[in-house]
Amino acid sequence: MNQRSNYEGGGRSGGGGGYGDDDREFGRTPDLNADAPGRRRMGRKRVCRYCADKAMIIDYKDPQALKYFISERGKVVPRRISGNCALHQRKVTLAIKRARQIALLPFTVTA
Repeated sequence: MNQRSNYEGGGRSGGGGGYGDDDREFGRTPDLNADAPGRRRMGRKRVCRYCADKAMIIDYKDPQALKYFISERGKVVPRRISGNCALHQRKVTLAIKRARQIALLPFTVTA
């Protein structure tokens, strides 16, 4: 009973067993920063627009303000992209769901 497991040199290329084997197979250049585990992208920290401006309120009856937090496909934009804090992201998500229920915002966008 000499069975080979999936972890021993398997994969698409049939041998070699490295992570970069499929890059050569599909003609892509390998990721040069893949070997740097502690490296992060340095970007500017986004500030929650509702924390910065206390006068702004999250209202489900204002679809123009909520469209900023919806992607082209109709999905809610995650907070790491929108820059909202956790509290305001939950409130924005709730407002989007309420606006969808009364047909102010679409559930999905058909192409």
